[in-house]
Amino acid sequence: MQVVATSEQMDKYNKLLSILSSYGSVAVAFSSGVDSTFLLYAARSALSDRIIAVTASSGVFPKRELKEAVDYCERLGVKHLVVNVNELEIEGFAANPKDRCYLCKKELFGDFKKTAAEHGISVVVEGSNLDDEGDYRPGLRAIKELDIKSPLREAGMTKSDIRVLSQHFGLPTWDKSSFACLASRFPYGENISDKKLDMVDRAEELMMQLGFKQFRVRIHGNDIFLARIELLPDDISRLMTEEVRKRVYDEFKKIGFTYVSLDLFGYRTGNMNVFAEREDTVE
Repeated sequence: MQVVATSEQMDKYNKLLSILSSYGSVAVAFSSGVDSTFLLYAARSALSDRIIAVTASSGVFPKRELKEAVDYCERLGVKHLVVNVNELEIEGFAANPKDRCYLCKKELFGDFKKTAAEHGISVVVEGSNLDDEGDYRPGLRAIKELDIKSPLREAGMTKSDIRVLSQHFGLPTWDKSSFACLASRFPYGENISDKKLDMVDRAEELMMQLGFKQFRVRIHGNDIFLARIELLPDDISRLMTEEVRKRVYDEFKKIGFTYVSLDLFGYRTGNMNVFAEREDTVE
């Protein structure tokens, strides 16, 4: 069903265009997700060819997302730069402390700023929205310290606004599921490794192939690995059909999981933040 953007949402969009225009030129931190795709589209509309898109290629970024990022920039006609990043080389990151996201974003966006400067662009923008302010997101502290701009938040846009406006403008991501970086699948304090990141990536790729849209495969353990699958409640019964349940179990075992479990509560964002301190929440 086609959703019509309200006048209030169009006002927010026009405010967004005005904010972006005021920068003169921008580098968009582009992950191919709902928010950054909409931001890139708006930046293209506001600034024409005075933009570039910058995407990280790394172990915490699903391979399918990188391909989608490359393909979309080609279709939109935007210059696209891919920055190779190895988060596991960032001091402290692999130990997975509660401020892991801060450590990562500080390094990643520092690299984005250098890349932008090399192309004569002084302003880097990223796609966080108003809804991101309520969760535990230490990465936003790094964004603030590096003076990375967040025009979607400045324009007062929520996730719902972005989805509606994305559909209004015909963007392919308007109903795309939300997927944070793969490191968010690890409980704080459990070591992050290339092997475990690859296990999560392969497991979630299988879930997508089976037609599940919004889910997480959380990983627990450092020697014996347990997969904890979070699904939308309406999808749980489909997973439990004999054919699908057996396929998931067999494939997860091949990937390297010793145990495969289902979280009966179901999917929810920020699940690994339940016990995190909230002192880094953006005010």
